[in-house]
Amino acid sequence: MHARRRTGPPILFLLLAALLPPCAAGKPGLAQPAANAIQPRVITQPTKYDTDDPAIWINPVDRAKSLIVGTDKNSDGALYVYDLDGRTVKVVSGLERPNNVDIAYGLTLAGRPTDIAVTTERERQRLRIYRLPDMQCVDRGDLVVFDGDRERAPMGIALYRRPRDGAMFAFVGGKSGPPVGYLAQYRLEDDGTGYVKMTLVRQFGRYSGRKEIEAIAVDAELGYVYYSDETFGVRKYAADPDAPHANEELALFATSGFASDHEGISIYKINDGTGYILVSDQQADQFRIFPREGRPGHPHEHPLLKTVPVAAVESDGSEVTSAVLDPRFPNGLFVVMSNGRVFHYYSWDDIAGADLKKAPDGVVRR
Repeated sequence: MHARRRTGPPILFLLLAALLPPCAAGKPGLAQPAANAIQPRVITQPTKYDTDDPAIWINPVDRAKSLIVGTDKNSDGALYVYDLDGRTVKVVSGLERPNNVDIAYGLTLAGRPTDIAVTTERERQRLRIYRLPDMQCVDRGDLVVFDGDRERAPMGIALYRRPRDGAMFAFVGGKSGPPVGYLAQYRLEDDGTGYVKMTLVRQFGRYSGRKEIEAIAVDAELGYVYYSDETFGVRKYAADPDAPHANEELALFATSGFASDHEGISIYKINDGTGYILVSDQQADQFRIFPREGRPGHPHEHPLLKTVPVAAVESDGSEVTSAVLDPRFPNGLFVVMSNGRVFHYYSWDDIAGADLKKAPDGVVRR
């Protein structure tokens, strides 16, 4: 969804802004964060139009060469690919309002395991799929979701590689939808020629009817999918469509304390099955953090653990990894969209502080 800007600034602010040099007044990312906000280690170069959502690709050979893929949401939009210094290394243009993006590892194409980035192309009601790291397109342009219904134009996307057999799925949320069955889950596989085809396997998920469902995240290891029902709460279901009672809601949490919209969801994973679910409290410029594993003996109860203010302004989308990528991020990287057409890179150490655990290094969590 389009990041919401605050309504009219005070007259004094406008007068002061008019006195600034043009380069300072128009420079991206100058919105003032709260005094106690955590500062990013890196801010990316700006996109052309409007950032919305990032994803992290971990390079299996050299983690320092890992990449961030982010959407530039516009009718003449693009995917921007950044290095860990925030420099733009590639732009995939010609996309009509790419909304969200996610990354998955090991989809078999032409007999080879292939890492992919998938984005929703909202104005053409379809998914676009790119091979990593070269960002070559591996779909034929025919991956239309929700039967092309413009009212349900695709926004959110999350990928799920099922551990037991490696089957790959995409969860898609739209601009609108029914009170039951809002999300669609599609299987992704080789069409026999090295390109991706998809098959609808289920539509599921409750919806409050208040706003929309955009932010989706999958915990493949524990087997769950989470999504933000904006201004209402976060909902949890089984990720495997073949799981018993797969269409039954397992949890509804984060129902209070948010300024307005529930947005980006990220899952910080520790190898013992513990970790954290981070949810953007968009209009408050902060993230609310919940236990990944739930409460002892109650895996579907997710109480609030901590609220973290960040310098990013009105963040729609985010992603986190507990893999160590370079010395600036010794226990993981948290990437956050911000107004100003940029993405912020935060160290997990700064987010966690002394209150939350860090994942010990040793295993690349891809």
